Formats: sequence, structure tokens, C-alpha cells
Amino acid sequence: MGRGMAERWALVVALAVATCATAQDMRRHKKLIATGWDKPDQVGLKEHIRVMETQPFDGVMITVTGKRDDGKPCALRSAHSAEPWQRAWFEPAIADLKSIRFEKFTDNFITIGANPGNVDWFDDAGWAAVTEHWATAAWIARQAGFKGFHFDAEAYTKPYSQFDYAAQPQAGQHSFNDYYAKARERGRQVMTAVAKEFPDAVLYCYFMNCICTAAVGHADPRPVLAGMGYGLYPAFIDGWLDAAPPAMTFVDGCENAYLYNDDMQYVRAALSMKGACQELVSPENRAKYRAQVQVSYGIYLDAYWNEEPSPWRIRCEGTPPVRKLFENVRSALTACDEYVWVYGEKFRWWPTPNRGVNPQNWSEALPGSDEALRLARDPAQFARQQAERLRQAGTLANLARNGDFQSERVQDAGTGQAADWKTGGAPAGWSTWQTGEDKGTFSWDREAGAAKAVGVARSGCFIQRYEVAPGDTFLVRARVKTAGASTAQIRLRWQTAKGQWTRENEDVLAAPGEAAADGWRPVEAVGTVPPEVGGLVLLLGMASQRQAEDAVWFDDVEVYRLAGGDLFAAPPQRFPKP
Repeated sequence: MGRGMAERWALVVALAVATCATAQDMRRHKKLIATGWDKPDQVGLKEHIRVMETQPFDGVMITVTGKRDDGKPCALRSAHSAEPWQRAWFEPAIADLKSIRFEKFTDNFITIGANPGNVDWFDDAGWAAVTEHWATAAWIARQAGFKGFHFDAEAYTKPYSQFDYAAQPQAGQHSFNDYYAKARERGRQVMTAVAKEFPDAVLYCYFMNCICTAAVGHADPRPVLAGMGYGLYPAFIDGWLDAAPPAMTFVDGCENAYLYNDDMQYVRAALSMKGACQELVSPENRAKYRAQVQVSYGIYLDAYWNEEPSPWRIRCEGTPPVRKLFENVRSALTACDEYVWVYGEKFRWWPTPNRGVNPQNWSEALPGSDEALRLARDPAQFARQQAERLRQAGTLANLARNGDFQSERVQDAGTGQAADWKTGGAPAGWSTWQTGEDKGTFSWDREAGAAKAVGVARSGCFIQRYEVAPGDTFLVRARVKTAGASTAQIRLRWQTAKGQWTRENEDVLAAPGEAAADGWRPVEAVGTVPPEVGGLVLLLGMASQRQAEDAVWFDDVEVYRLAGGDLFAAPPQRFPKP
């Protein structure tokens, strides 16, 4: 029953495509969005898109700059100004964006900013201009075919600060509560205009109410918000929700996550954003908030490169920084709703005219960082690509013992002794397990060259164990065929070096894909070995066999170690100043 590896590879890909065509994909696909000091404008995106799409991202945040009648630039980042804009100024930018042929980037965002932020909330004429600026951004994003637009609420144009009550020109004439009510009105005004242009837009924010979590837990949060630099922002967001249509999505990017360094920090932040932060939203908008506001996180690449005494440094405690980057991005992707944004300052992913960015790429400054992002973003895709690279290099080694079920004798991995097949027993090199209620039979189907199980009603499996080290990444493949009501799957489980079960909640489970003409179905699983684990246990499982004709066959088992802890072990590189 053995097949060439290339043929099996083609079969897996073809059947995966067929499965997607015939069944609804129920996964929540997680995506990495690039931003930072190498952020392109519409011209840079058009010029460098082919290079950009080779990097491990699903989309990018970009700046868009129009040209005034006098030839001076007009940047969307300065949306919070009272200057009247003309949409004609941005038509050449739209033409550039429309001409780009995206092959990989599916989720792109145009950036607007709360700058200069010198428009008082009680300035009707000024807010008419701000509202039109927001509507213009939504119009451009939709015309360009983008997912939506990105709002950066940070105050960069000192001394102005749009969301700080103390910085408002009329703070002496109006109370904080007056300003709070007016900020909600302006949010409603802005979002009404946006919804007319782009009713199903994604509004991605570096942060939303997560910036004001210190104000939750009070019967009235406003006295606390009054002294905060972003104290008017929750009211502005509440106004968004007043006017937002059901198809619109908001993303709280949780910029606070820059130094998060373990699973629980991401989980707690998600609980706060989804739960406690509702207290900063009026009760009538809380159902809409829960339905339309997503959890996201920011990953600050420089924190994995910086050294002491920088306070912006991830503490790795002996773990290589890029390994820690992988672990944290994986945690962020697990805890988020859809997006994680990756922000960098010192280095670049693609060409940029920004002279404040060093000439080296992030993959040079943090060797392996691009692969770490790929593995965290899509383990299965990374595994297939890595397996193909190793195959072409001639170093792809199948660790499965008697995985093609052709042998009567296999060397035992633990003792080094030959394990002989016994008549009526499991194939050589494999052990079995089933629940106490089951009376199933496990055997070697010698004619088919496969492992066979019948009569396993509840749960049973063929078993093989492999010595592993934390940080190793494995790709496991097999083919399975069923008869009658049988169900089948493969599972990767973890043991300590002493053989004790551990990390049960981190099992990797995979079900077979669509059947080929001969009835065989491919199944594959990808797992990265968790900390404190010394053994990977492969379970070829079956269940639901109630009739004599119900059976499961497994064949062509492949177990590949694709990447170990050494893949992400290289230290950050230090470069001479240019």
C-alpha cells in the first residue's frame, strides 16, 4: 500500500481543496496585520506589494496621502482638524490602490488619526469637517476594496489631545459631564457618516476602552475618567455604537499588550475587554458591544530585540527571544477574536523611505522571527512548507516505526530490541488500548498492508510513542479507511520524560478529509511540544463500531520532526550604526 511521498503530498492538497469546496469551513481564521515605522503609503504599497506578500502577514495598515490644489500633501492621519477637504484630492490615491493586484493580503486597513486634535468638542463647524474626514476615509477604504480603516487615537501633536478633558479649549466653560455627553454626540455623528459610506467596515483601533480599564468598577466611571488622558474616548466609542449598523465590526487592539509574556495575561485582557469594559458603555449599547467589538492584541517586535536598561523589553528568563516571540504570538492568536497586529520600529519587513528605520530586515535582526510568525499564524501551512523544504534537501526523516505496516519485526524505540508481530495481535511496533466496555479486535491486515480494528464501540486506538523535546514541532500524517458506521481520528498527546500524562488540554486532534476513489482518506496533525514534555504519543483512534462489518484501517503513517527549539534559538543580531 506504500505510495511515494510526493504523490501522497499531492493527494492531501487536492483533497483539502475538495473538502473546502463541499463543506462549510467552521474555523475562525486568525490573522496577523503588519504595521509600524515601515508602514507604506499607497505608492509604496503599489511598488512593493510582491515583496510585502512574501512576509508572514494577512494584511497591512497603510497611510494614504492626497494632494491639495496647491500641491501640498493632505494626510488622512490628520483627520481631527477643522480644515475642509475635497475628495478629489484623494482620487489619484484611490486609482493607485485599485491598480494593486493582491495575491495574499486579504485584510488591509487605511489609517486615520486623532491629530492634530485641536477641534473642541463644542465646535460645530470644526466637527462638521472632522466628520467629513472620517467619511472620506471610509469612502477611500471601500473604493480600494479594503477591509476597513484603522483609527489611531494617540495624541502626537502636542499640546493638543482630543480625548483629554483638561486639554480642551473650553474646559473652563463646560464640565466634564458636559464634554462627555458632547463626545458621545460627536461619535454618533461621525459613525452615521461612516455607515453611509461603508456599512460593513471593520474599524480597527490600536486601543478602545482597554485604555481606560482603571475607570471600571465604579457606580459612575466619569469622575475617574475626568482625570485620565483618554477620559472622553469611551463616550466617543459609545456614540459609535449608537449609530453603527449590525454589519460593522470594531476591533480593540489592546496596545497595552506590548509586554505581555504569558497565556494568562492575554486571557485576562480578553476577559476585561469583553466583560469589565462594558461598564464604559451605556446599558442600551452593551448587547451591540458584545456582538460587534472584537478582542485583538499588539505585538511589539522591538521588545524582543531591546536590551537593558530599556523598559520596553520582554523578559525571556533563559528562553531565546524569538522562541518567546513565537509563544506570545501563539497565545495572542489563541485569545483574540480574529486579529493580532505586529508593530516594529527599529527594523523593517519591506523597503521604506523612513530614515528612522534601520536598513536591516526583522528576519536579520531577529533571526527566525519570520518563521516564528508563520508557525504561530498557521501551523499546518508552516508544517507543509517546512516538510517540503526538508524533502527537497533530502533530510525529511519519517520517525514512525512500521508506519507502512509491511514488517513483521520492528526495533523497539525504548529497549532497542526487536518487536515481533504475533499472530492475531497488533502490527509490529504498535500497541493498543480500548475502553473496558469494548471487546474490539486489533490486528495486522497483512493483505492490505494496514492496521485494522473492528468491534470498538466506544473508543480504542493503536499507539506509538516518540521521545521529544519542548519546542519541537511535528507533522503527523496517515491514511484511513472506514467501513460501516466506524469513525476515525488521530490524536497527539503528551507525556513527561517519565511517561506520565500531562497537558491533556493541549491534545492535538485531527479528523480525516474527503475520501479518494479507493476509499482512503488523508488525515494530518501538527503539534508543537509544550514545556516540560518528553514524550509525544500518537493515537490512531476509532469508535462507533457496532456491527461485525464495521472496521477501520490505518496506513502510511508518517511522523516528521520539522523544527526543534534550535529553529528559534539564534540570538538577536547587533549591527554597527549606519
